[in-house]
Amino acid sequence: MRHHPITLRRALAALALLSALNPLWAKTPTSPAPAAPAEAPAAACPPQATTPTPQQLQAARAQARDRGALWRLERDGRVSWLYGTLHLGKLEWAVPGPQVTRALLAVDAVALEVDVSDPGLATQMKATTPPAVPAALQARLAKQAVAACVPVDALAGFPPLLQVLTLSGLDARWIGLDPAYGIEHVLGGFAKARKLPLIALETAAMQLQALVPTQPEEAEHALETSLAQLESGLSRRVMARLGQAWADGDLDTVANYEAWCECVTDEADRAALRRLNDERNPGMANRITALHGDGQRLFAAVGLLHMTGPQALPKLLAERGFKVERIALQAQPQPPQ
Repeated sequence: MRHHPITLRRALAALALLSALNPLWAKTPTSPAPAAPAEAPAAACPPQATTPTPQQLQAARAQARDRGALWRLERDGRVSWLYGTLHLGKLEWAVPGPQVTRALLAVDAVALEVDVSDPGLATQMKATTPPAVPAALQARLAKQAVAACVPVDALAGFPPLLQVLTLSGLDARWIGLDPAYGIEHVLGGFAKARKLPLIALETAAMQLQALVPTQPEEAEHALETSLAQLESGLSRRVMARLGQAWADGDLDTVANYEAWCECVTDEADRAALRRLNDERNPGMANRITALHGDGQRLFAAVGLLHMTGPQALPKLLAERGFKVERIALQAQPQPPQ
């Protein structure tokens, strides 16, 4: 069987949608903890984001530093910003650093891949007629849901591949990364608090079209290989390395993803990666250009992998007439524990 771990990239891309599903099974940092499902004892459950105490919030603010990658976009006498994100995180990453905060305070609108605050987003992601899944794969999927302490019925109705990609994202909680702390939640909260428009660069349908193959055989194969990667721990290793690269602003490691992810093995994998990444970027670049052209100073936040490759968003925006400058985000040393 061909390894086909390009589905790891699907899992990373799916985390933008996963942010909207989070309330179905886990708490956000401001909501109470759910009870673990009966099938799994609490001690076996992965760590979950908890409501931060005032002391934890104070410490996070005091230690806040810039992470990710930030670009200044200038055109028509106005400045917008492009920010490379990771769709999961930890509490100490959730507070933007000084340079990112200054950029946020200088805009008229915030744009995300999808609006994670949209209450209808989860419904849009449900399959009208979920495809049949072989019993053996369904059993493996249910086992992973139990391991994640996710009630099996919480995922019912979603395409099976999206279910396993969701579980891959939740599995990252074992290495301290949680979708509840994804930067999209922070940016959405910032926009709401400042009464700024929160704009979606893509629709749920557009993301699902890129994530879920339309051919049943291909979808089933992607489901099986995604399950194998989750079961083997490969998805956890890849997310750990990408998480560290994002925290360090290490765009070189992200750009060299194919060389170390144990994933791109042939031209079919490369084509799938292009569909998930490169082929979505022109549409997002056009959307950012149009919003800026309407007179808005925009803070656009998109997954960091979209900032790499021949169709990298900064490159496409430069081609659309922006003066694009990457801002050096100074990594500050962490205080001794």
